[in-house]
Amino acid sequence: MTVPKQSGCRLSVAVRTALLVSAVGLPMAVRGAPLPGGTLDPTIIPKYVSPLVIPPEMPKSSNPDAGNDYEIAVRQFKQQILPTVGCHKPAKCKHGGFRPTRVWGYGRAEDRTPRVAPDPGSTFNYPGFTIEAQTNVATNIRWINDLVKRRPGKKPKPGRKKKYLRHLFWRSLDQTLHWANPPRDCISGVPRTDCAGRNPHPYRGPVPIVTHLHGAHVEPVSDGYPEAWWLPDAKNIPVGYAMSGTLFDDRTGNNPGDLGYVDYRYINTQDETTLWYHDHALGMTRLNVYAGLAGFYLLRDPVNGQEKDLNLPGPAPKVGDAQGNDPYGNYFEIPLVIQDRSFNRDGSLFYPRNRAFFEGLKRRQLKIDFSPDSDIAPIWNPEAFFNVMVVNGVAWPYRDVEPRQYRFRLLNGSNSRFLNLSLKVVHADGTLGQEVPIYQIGSDGGLLPQVVEVREGFKTLLPGDGTIPAPVPAADPQEALLIEPSSRNDVIVDFAGLAPGTRVRMINTAPDGPFGGFPDVPADPSTTGQVMEFIVGASISAPGGVDPSTPVENLQLASRTALPPADRVRQVSLNEEQSSEVCVTTRANGSIQQLRSVLPGPNFETDCANAGGVPFAPKAALLGILDPLGNGQSQRWSDPISENPAVGETEIWEIHNLTEDAHPIHLHLVQYQVVDREDVATGVVRPPEPTELGWKDTVIAYPGQITRFKARFDLPGLYVWHCHILEHEDNEMMRPFCVGDAGVDCPAGLF
Repeated sequence: MTVPKQSGCRLSVAVRTALLVSAVGLPMAVRGAPLPGGTLDPTIIPKYVSPLVIPPEMPKSSNPDAGNDYEIAVRQFKQQILPTVGCHKPAKCKHGGFRPTRVWGYGRAEDRTPRVAPDPGSTFNYPGFTIEAQTNVATNIRWINDLVKRRPGKKPKPGRKKKYLRHLFWRSLDQTLHWANPPRDCISGVPRTDCAGRNPHPYRGPVPIVTHLHGAHVEPVSDGYPEAWWLPDAKNIPVGYAMSGTLFDDRTGNNPGDLGYVDYRYINTQDETTLWYHDHALGMTRLNVYAGLAGFYLLRDPVNGQEKDLNLPGPAPKVGDAQGNDPYGNYFEIPLVIQDRSFNRDGSLFYPRNRAFFEGLKRRQLKIDFSPDSDIAPIWNPEAFFNVMVVNGVAWPYRDVEPRQYRFRLLNGSNSRFLNLSLKVVHADGTLGQEVPIYQIGSDGGLLPQVVEVREGFKTLLPGDGTIPAPVPAADPQEALLIEPSSRNDVIVDFAGLAPGTRVRMINTAPDGPFGGFPDVPADPSTTGQVMEFIVGASISAPGGVDPSTPVENLQLASRTALPPADRVRQVSLNEEQSSEVCVTTRANGSIQQLRSVLPGPNFETDCANAGGVPFAPKAALLGILDPLGNGQSQRWSDPISENPAVGETEIWEIHNLTEDAHPIHLHLVQYQVVDREDVATGVVRPPEPTELGWKDTVIAYPGQITRFKARFDLPGLYVWHCHILEHEDNEMMRPFCVGDAGVDCPAGLF
């Protein structure tokens, strides 16, 4: 079925469901109007007036316990994300300007909580400081849940317990999902953690966290399994609350789960690459990451690594460097995490509090039964797109650059948003001019076998002999540097040859809504279509005024080591789910009305159609398997494990996307190699994109296609695979998989 693209208005639930469209109904930006969000209009926020903040390297703990290299805590504090200068329309800005934003972030546990980050006296920041690690040298980290009430500017005092903090977005925390559930209030009636709850009201209790190192080759005990969460060691935990999740454990094996921390070990047995750490608590990852829980983890190999001989642009920030823009040293390797956020007029972050937001309605206009009286969650939103672009915790920043090569480690840290990035020179009148190429040298799992020149509509492999071939067309003329949520692109940009004072703008032309492939309606050029700007200086600070790094056209990267032939081919599916209990119709005023005469039962869908309605949707997106006829069989988080590779086995996974959206599919433990994509309708098979020729841990599975990748599963234990649209993974689009034997390497009860 061909699904019409939208242009500025959403389809009603009834029409959307009738077309079997899952999340296509999200609001696309009307040109010149911001996406719906908080009470702060993004068009009044000045752009490119705040310098880019570059988080330094995370310092190691001065007196670590239990043999840890780092003791890193999660705390709440305020940070200056929005500009400190007044807005374009001061009458609309409370207090005449933009106030700091309350966020969560990681920092060294012994440091004081900042009054307002960035703070030169504290490492607590959003995003977290960058952890530098070395291949084949283990890194031990104690992760501390310190989401308790602390006074800013004060260092923590050992042995003194505080009261817990409610979630920063407690009104958005949906207890009817399958979530961590410390109250153990399960809809099944059996008290346990990690279950769907029966309480439809927001959660006000202490916050579970569990840290996951995304992309890491890691032992299962330190992977940050979603059911391995723990609460802060607070003095007022309600009676009967569980302090940790069903599968809590740590590398010591001696932590009972009620200490407020966990000790993890990262073995770092993989190629040098860009990883990132973020929260992964079951059913609430979207909210914990949106609050600010993310940071870079850079893995280097100074002995045998390829990078040491390539003379790439550097250095990167180090321990003790101040935060902010120059002056504090010249850095030519810079990590950039790009995220979309929305704000209220008081500077606070906005996240939707009810399902009506997704439908573009007021709460009173969505007149249906919710869980526990139906199968539709009352608060959860299927996807969420926000209207301000934030880079390294700064809204629409700028960065002064020299006329030389820079290395940028790009991370799409957004909840749901895909990015399609390019660089354009900005003319004096504000129009965009010539394109500045982006040269991709690496992806999720390390360096590519060849440099790829990326321009809008072109992706060209460079031979490494000093030449740049004629541009090769990309899969679609609209495609530029396409980055799915959670993926990392290691790139070089050369600002040489640009006149002093030239402004170069990073723009985004991916949609302001669910992405299903190109062509698509690009992001609003007045807001989310802009990301940040670079301002080119007049000279190079290196000795002799010469860029010392290897020209990108001369870089010769090593070929990727091929995986062995596959031991088996595994077929999995991506599926959409609609309600089996709620039949709705759309009224003339746009409100959605439940047809209460249609009751749940074996003939629900037929009865609903006969009554002139459609099943309410989307209920959820699910992973699954294929039956013998090739139909998708949806599976939920708690269904028996179906993906069970043997230790040392190499598998090809075929992802059959039966939905209308593209999904970024992430596997824990492994880095894999994309094999190909097959169009189901035509049978046409196309090879991986040039930018996918290295190691990946997240791949775009397009609708109507079979996406294939090959992976080797070498460590025994329990891991997960999921869609990395965070709103999807929080509502059942995540499944456990076991490497090894049931009952030996993984709990027998999961099979």
